[in-house]
Amino acid sequence: MKDLEEEEDGAESLISSCLSMKSDRSKDYPPNFSNEPGPSDTKERKRRGVFVEERLSCCSLCQDVLKDPVSTSCGHWFCRQCITSYWDQSAPSGDSSCPQCGKRSRTRPGLQTDSQTSTVQTESGLQEVLDEHKNSLRRRCECVTEGTDEAGSETLLNRIYTELYITEGQSEDVNTQHEKHIRVVLTNGVGGVGKTFSVQKFTLDWAEGSENQDVSLVIPLLFRELNLIKDEQYSLLMLIHDFHPTLQKVTAEKLAVWKVLFIFDGLDESRLSLDFKNRKVVSDVTQKSSVNVLLTNLIEGKLLPSALVWITSRPAAANQIPPTCVDRVTEVRGFTDAQKEEYFRRRFSDEELSSRIISHIKTSRSLHIMCLIPVFCWITATVLEHMLTTDQRGELPKTLTDMYSHFLLVQTKRKKHKYDEGHETSAQELMEADRELLLKLGRLAFEHLEKGNVMFYQEDLEQCGLDVTEASVLSGVCTEIFKRESVIFQKTVYCFVHLSVQEFLAAVYMYHCYTNRKTEVLEDFLGKKHSYSSLDDFLKRAMEKSLNSENGHLDLFVRFLHGLSLKSNQSLLGGLLGQTKNSPEIIQRTINNLKVMNTERISPDRSINIFHCLMEMNDRSVHEEIQEFLKSKNRSKYLPEIHCSALAYMLQMSEEVLDELDLKKYNTSREGQLRLIPAVRNCRKARLVGCGLSETHCEVVASALKSNPSHLRELDLTDNRLSVSAVKHLSAGLESPNCRVETLRLDGCGLSKTNCEVVTSALKSNPSHLRELDLSYNSLSVSAVKHLSAGLESPNCRLETLRLDGCELSETHCEVVASALKSNPSHLRELNLSSNRLSVSAMKHLSAGLESPNCRLETLRFRACGLSETHCEVVASALKSNPSHLRELDVSYNSLYDLAVTHLSAGLESPNCRVETLRLWDCSLSGISCDSLASALKSNPSSHLRELHLGGNYLRSSDVKLLSDLEESPDCRLETLRWK
Repeated sequence: MKDLEEEEDGAESLISSCLSMKSDRSKDYPPNFSNEPGPSDTKERKRRGVFVEERLSCCSLCQDVLKDPVSTSCGHWFCRQCITSYWDQSAPSGDSSCPQCGKRSRTRPGLQTDSQTSTVQTESGLQEVLDEHKNSLRRRCECVTEGTDEAGSETLLNRIYTELYITEGQSEDVNTQHEKHIRVVLTNGVGGVGKTFSVQKFTLDWAEGSENQDVSLVIPLLFRELNLIKDEQYSLLMLIHDFHPTLQKVTAEKLAVWKVLFIFDGLDESRLSLDFKNRKVVSDVTQKSSVNVLLTNLIEGKLLPSALVWITSRPAAANQIPPTCVDRVTEVRGFTDAQKEEYFRRRFSDEELSSRIISHIKTSRSLHIMCLIPVFCWITATVLEHMLTTDQRGELPKTLTDMYSHFLLVQTKRKKHKYDEGHETSAQELMEADRELLLKLGRLAFEHLEKGNVMFYQEDLEQCGLDVTEASVLSGVCTEIFKRESVIFQKTVYCFVHLSVQEFLAAVYMYHCYTNRKTEVLEDFLGKKHSYSSLDDFLKRAMEKSLNSENGHLDLFVRFLHGLSLKSNQSLLGGLLGQTKNSPEIIQRTINNLKVMNTERISPDRSINIFHCLMEMNDRSVHEEIQEFLKSKNRSKYLPEIHCSALAYMLQMSEEVLDELDLKKYNTSREGQLRLIPAVRNCRKARLVGCGLSETHCEVVASALKSNPSHLRELDLTDNRLSVSAVKHLSAGLESPNCRVETLRLDGCGLSKTNCEVVTSALKSNPSHLRELDLSYNSLSVSAVKHLSAGLESPNCRLETLRLDGCELSETHCEVVASALKSNPSHLRELNLSSNRLSVSAMKHLSAGLESPNCRLETLRFRACGLSETHCEVVASALKSNPSHLRELDVSYNSLYDLAVTHLSAGLESPNCRVETLRLWDCSLSGISCDSLASALKSNPSSHLRELHLGGNYLRSSDVKLLSDLEESPDCRLETLRWK
């Protein structure tokens, strides 16, 4: 296990979706609209022409792999050399027809490049319009700003762009079958991870003609711009014309025949109300409606159904789009470890400086993980560059609060031209002049963090006392913290350079309100019934508020709040926080409150934030105790809940994959067990037996199934009463293309019809890796078993073992199961129906399934099923069928008596029988039964029986003498006889 600095996590609210990320992630780029499946976790695929439909793998002329491919206007693809040779040698003089379909081309295909493909498909009169549109997009996208909008700060995108990892994933109900047309793609990613840069790079490549040329027209639209017209009436055609004036001449007719891609960037910034349930239907691009209605109809395919749609969003806002409307889901993962280093080396020409910065980042796991987000790389580079190139003394920042405090100070220094870390008074003087402005920004940050807003308008600033007409608001320190963006209609929006900066300033403002006893603000935030006389009580209430929030939007805020309580950070920020006397006793009470914080009904992922707050307060006791716990391998030591959170974090962040996570092996409380669940993201086998899993916990397990790569191969959820919504989360995880679970146990989980329906959908998913499914001791209805059977009959299902012990199966149930055995192909090899009181008619249905030529069942268990003589007669007929693949038959704990065994013996006599193991434990047998079995083996010299189990039948040596003799006979294959 690594040292503390290497195990500390980055901001939960920023990278919670990336906790399970490993270095061998699938490499991909913005998701394609082709019908091909996404990359597996073992195959890397670099895709730059991401919206280009998959080209034919072979040349239409030579049938070989396409080389230097070109296309005719009719859409057929050829190797350039082949089509040129055909044109020059085989085609009639002057003929420009396609050799594949005979249609005439406007230009010789051999002279046509990829970048000309979309040109050929447009009328010459509109080509000038498209050229002008491309020039406009190129001007808009070719330069970017990094964290600031100061004049002269722009950089060429192609110079600094570092490729990002974008992995294909899947959410519940998303259909990714091969035959489905990919029309709508949703790309998720935490704030600052590079979604907008990816959109900008894609658009630039298209405008420059270097990539994505199968798309006729790209129309980027920002939600922050659409917010400005949310209350106005627009048609889709008007929207295009107003937001892209270069397309004024594009008509409704052209939109219908062109391959158009709409890019809607920043769903999380939207203030539109996207109602997919009660929306007005709009199908005409000239029909006026509200903007939100236009968007919902466009996404659903009611409006311009031929158009492609690409939406980007932060994860928390992505659920505004129903999964049924999305054909493909992808996730932007940010920088890999190698790309982090590449970023810093490209940023600094001084190799020694970049090496020192990289070295320091690697010493702090918190900083290293946060640097997967490009914007955080910029913040870190800004601080460390300044500190390493000045005469400043003191330790470099290692915690998040420390880094952001320095960041704020560095930006102030750039305005003031003075910065002396060695003198506390100079730091106070440094912040004092900007104190009022920064607190107003902090108020804006806090109030809108509560509302979930990341974009602000003039009225928002004015409500916080910020005068947007004053130059001071947009100069000096603010250019690096708070930026202005001019958008459509020359209106202006404002935002912090990154969500984490907003969260930090919000914490600074709230801490200031506490020290200055601004009771009204505190009560509005934390409630009026509490008193906030001491710091430890204030921080405790803030932590409780954070834990009770639904989407975790206050997690990083509350981490910063705890970090600001340290004297070192208060010294950095001077008078900005206000005067406070935090004695060691108060700090210790705060730490103790964190260690005993009750997180019942809270996601275990969220509970880990308590551990991170301890890290921000420089309390390392829990981490050190867990390290000792892991080294000693002594699992008898009692673990308090906070230690379980720390252990879960450290296990899931370890570079070594845990072989097994068994919650019962840890000496802790029920809540402690639940806090360990996030470790499933980094283990091969997870035994979460009887621990009271809720929907929230199943959501964590599902995220482990969806992670890339997903290490889980065996998942045991026995004896948890799972709700329908909990099983839906699990099903979404099992359907993920990243999921590799082979064994799933849901014994005694109270599964209903709906539960079985969602489990069945996992069996139908493509691909399905599930090989063993245990649904024992669930009172399954007939309809539930029908759903299950439908899953077994799916061509994608590869299930080999199905356990239905104690499921109260009836005749109808067994009829349905039998139909699955008859399906073609049937991969089922083991079926366990023990502890079900089966009727004779139920057995007849099963026997019919066993006799089917498609059945490949090898192991069948009927333990304690109340079998009688007639039941065994039916089973024997199945043993005689041709072909019979059954190798193991277990009918133990049934009062069979001798006559029933006589029927089974008749089955063993058949030359078609292939049974190798027969179990007859505790079946009320006598010597007569043994004689019948011996006679059957003698009469069938080719008998395959190797093991015979007769224990629990009170047999004597004389009763089994004939069988014992056969065991010793070289002519008999019986090798194991157990009877005592």
